[in-house]
Amino acid sequence: MDELYFGSAEELYLRVTPALKCKKKELAKLGYSYIPLHDIWNAVNEIKWNGKKALALCDIVDDILNTEDKLIDLYYRNKVVNQYKEDSIELPKLKK
Repeated sequence: MDELYFGSAEELYLRVTPALKCKKKELAKLGYSYIPLHDIWNAVNEIKWNGKKALALCDIVDDILNTEDKLIDLYYRNKVVNQYKEDSIELPKLKK
């Protein structure tokens, strides 16, 4: 069987976009419609692959479709909270 190689993460992302869209539909049916496609990708990347190399395409698609919905939601919520913390401005303290 011929192996597939991707020159970049972007190429791989484009190849598995149909699986990501399928997962997004599933998440939307469960009330998680606010999670964007790229965050599903990032969540699975961090939760399942975390720096692994040479993954088979079938395993990547399987991981996208079978990562727990709540874990993806937790990843997204933590990202939003951390982004909010980084973006917030520290207000000057009032003297008493």
